[in-house]
Amino acid sequence: MRFRGKYQFASAVGLVLGLLCAVEAAKVNKHKPWIETTYHGIVTENDDKVLLDPPLIALDKDAPLRYAESFEVTLTEEGEICGFRIHGQNVPFEAVVLDKSTGEGVIRAKDKLDCELQKEHTFTIQAYDCGEGPDGVNMKKSHKATVHIQVNDINEYSPVFKEKSYKATVIEGKKYDSILKVEAVDADCSFQFSQICNYEIVTPDVPFTVDKDGFIKNTEKLSYGKERMYKLTVTAYDCGKNRASEDVLVKISVKPTCKPSWQGFNKRIEYEPGTGSLALFPSMHLETCDEPITSIRASIELETNHIGKGCDRDTYSEKSLHKLCGASSGTVELLPAPSSSANWTVGLPTDNGHDSDQVFEFNGTQAIKVPDGMVSTSLKDPFTISVWMRHGPGVHEKETILCNSDKTEMNRHHYSLYIHNCRLIFLLRQDPSEAENYKPAEFHWKLDQVCDKEWHHYVLNVEFPTVSLFVDGTTFEPFLVTEDYPLHASKIETQLTIGACWQGANARMAQFFRGNLAGLIIRSGKLENKKVIDCLYTCKEGLDVQLPEEVASAVKVEFNPNQSSLTVEGDDIDAFDKVMQHISYLNSRQFPTPGIRHLRISTTVKCFNEEACVTVPDAEGYVMVLQPEEPKISLSGIDHFARSAAEFESQEGVTLFPELRIVSTITREVEPDTESDAGEKADDDPTVQETVVSEEIMHNLDTCEVTVVGDELDGEHESLEVDMSQLQQRALEMSSSNLGLVITGVNTMANYEQVLHLIRYKNWHTETLFDRKFKLVCSELNGRYISNDFKVEVNVIHTANPVEHANNAMLQPNFINPVHHASVDLSGHNLVNAHQASVVPSAATIVIVVCVSFLVFMIILGVFRIRAAHQRTMRDQESGKENEMDWDDSALTITVNPMETYEDQHSSEEEEEEEEESEDGEEEDDITSAESESSEDEEGGEPEDQQGASRQQQLEWDDSTLTY
Repeated sequence: MRFRGKYQFASAVGLVLGLLCAVEAAKVNKHKPWIETTYHGIVTENDDKVLLDPPLIALDKDAPLRYAESFEVTLTEEGEICGFRIHGQNVPFEAVVLDKSTGEGVIRAKDKLDCELQKEHTFTIQAYDCGEGPDGVNMKKSHKATVHIQVNDINEYSPVFKEKSYKATVIEGKKYDSILKVEAVDADCSFQFSQICNYEIVTPDVPFTVDKDGFIKNTEKLSYGKERMYKLTVTAYDCGKNRASEDVLVKISVKPTCKPSWQGFNKRIEYEPGTGSLALFPSMHLETCDEPITSIRASIELETNHIGKGCDRDTYSEKSLHKLCGASSGTVELLPAPSSSANWTVGLPTDNGHDSDQVFEFNGTQAIKVPDGMVSTSLKDPFTISVWMRHGPGVHEKETILCNSDKTEMNRHHYSLYIHNCRLIFLLRQDPSEAENYKPAEFHWKLDQVCDKEWHHYVLNVEFPTVSLFVDGTTFEPFLVTEDYPLHASKIETQLTIGACWQGANARMAQFFRGNLAGLIIRSGKLENKKVIDCLYTCKEGLDVQLPEEVASAVKVEFNPNQSSLTVEGDDIDAFDKVMQHISYLNSRQFPTPGIRHLRISTTVKCFNEEACVTVPDAEGYVMVLQPEEPKISLSGIDHFARSAAEFESQEGVTLFPELRIVSTITREVEPDTESDAGEKADDDPTVQETVVSEEIMHNLDTCEVTVVGDELDGEHESLEVDMSQLQQRALEMSSSNLGLVITGVNTMANYEQVLHLIRYKNWHTETLFDRKFKLVCSELNGRYISNDFKVEVNVIHTANPVEHANNAMLQPNFINPVHHASVDLSGHNLVNAHQASVVPSAATIVIVVCVSFLVFMIILGVFRIRAAHQRTMRDQESGKENEMDWDDSALTITVNPMETYEDQHSSEEEEEEEEESEDGEEEDDITSAESESSEDEEGGEPEDQQGASRQQQLEWDDSTLTY
């Protein structure tokens, strides 16, 4: 009984303690709220209510305390869920607690949603309880749950057609499976409302239908005679039955069954320079619609009037072109490109828009005077006048191209070429002679070319009393020749002018020309033959055809003189097509003028009744000449060297460009091979592919100019010279001035390189000359391609002769007498010749040598003093260091030999002097022989005992500054 009572008492105590523990534990927020891990929701666009599955409810096991959140039967009124928190960037939703006691909540949109902008939204949500006590401390959060919300679409957009209108062309009498397709789109986001379910033709009673995919076809054969064009209105419906906001217009044109024309013709034809002939119509054929054809005639025209002077020609100077064509002598260019040697055309406006083709413009107020002496034409000898002219608007006044008239007192015209009322007139007045008879004086030609505002080439061959005119290579006879008396004898000088005529009595210009001129040449003593004239006029581009043997006899082909047009005639259509397919374009220039050349094909077809039964429209296209790879002309070589003064004063002079190298390169893009070669390269290194390569090319040069940098050349004591025989062998010419020299003429880079190697600079007075600088520039095609500026600096090495010693009494006899042995040699050239060595020095020279010698002596003396002071300072420092250091020399006995210091210093000084002298000998090449000899005499003349005394003096201590 005692034990049973004790057991019951213990049980009661345990129960009380358990209740007390439970109550104490209830005051602690032990559990986190709980929610589902995933939620799925649906919301309709333009609405904010979200339907979630499952519903949003938070549970907590801490119930029934006030901070509990469980959803159990035993919940008390104090159990609450304080809220939900959404995690994510720019989430357009919010979570709201509907009932804190039950933990129920909802998700709703903050603003109206747009399905077209975003169809789905994903974010995370988290619940949190109210914590402990009234302050909500120890608040706990649930895990994060993922929420997926889909935005449901509403059919708010209507279909819209992609094009504003549709066009198609059909051939009459044919039924098509599909003519064209119309297509509409819908901006709604859902599949149901964004799909186009149906198309409909709104226009009634038309022979067309459209299917649900938008393909339109005809329901019957169409007739060109009945209707040439149909206009249909088409609409579209989406799968939500919304009709298109705007209907679309469809135009269907009906064409006749057959229309004669050229087919298989590409309107744009690209020509790459340097590729030779290019077939223009490789796939062309003539569609005649099965008409009974008896003859065909086609004219192919290549329009090149806008290129250069009527077509693509070499843009070398006119003088160079004459030489290339065989007129190698006697030519004088009156309208050259402005340069230092030909500056009378500087003031004229030029038209440089034609690929460096030098064209001068005369506007009716401008004219130029040709310098006296440029043309020495005797009217008794034959001569030629050649010019390119494009005459401006026709006027009734005289317009002078070239005129030679009295310079003063009178207005007599000795000879002139002018235009009057679209007539070309040449005036030639004979000089006074014994027979005062009438002679031919004016030659008139009435030509359409004079006033057609196009470029033409005119050549006048004058062999009195006959004058022949060639226009574009064709001969024209004068329709009128008037006679006049010869001029009266006079000593008045004449003035040659271009663009007007000089009136000597009034001292002014008159009869101004309006238009463009180029390539004005006078050639004295010879007449141009037909071969040279054709060469000057012939274009470098044109049409060409290689007739197949099987059709050569069936088709006739004719060209115009400059091959800018051709005519093909025949009666066999197949043979005619083959000939057309073999017509090609050719440009023989290495660097052609890029741009468009228009093409036109005019065709006439005749049937059995000899009438034009079929009309073939003109076919038009163009040839696009691509930009050629521009060459880069590079000049390289020795750009800085020195020569002795004797070489400058020698008969040969100094070669300026001894190792000059002229190289021209082009840079082009290379397309990588996409087949096997590309695969092999990729195996080696897939990241490296060369797309740009540079290669060396050969072409001609037409000008190289050497100019002086700095002061102009003084003709009294310096010059630039070149072997004229070498120039003549290469058909080159040279003109020089105080600015330099210019070599002109069309020739290879190798020949120019050889000639430039021969240019020498000479100077007869080099006393005050220390250096000279020159610049070399070469060009091609009249300045179209210009090289780099290659600058050369030449230094003069002055050497003093032994006769120029300061003390004339000490001169040795062999320096006074002419020198017969070789003197000092520098760079393979003799620096002092015998004539110079035999000359007695002047007083000024002796004074200069004395001053230089004294200066050298003072420098050497200063060097010795500085070295002695430095050595004394070093010894003082060493002795100071010894005094500062505490040596334990109780067991040491040191014996010092004072002569060791002297011997060491003496040996080290001698080594330093030898090194300095060797370095000076290597680096200072400009020290004269007089300076070196004078310094040697001064150093060598000092006795050895004096040197020893000076050395002993250097060993003495200067103890005036020591502190004991």
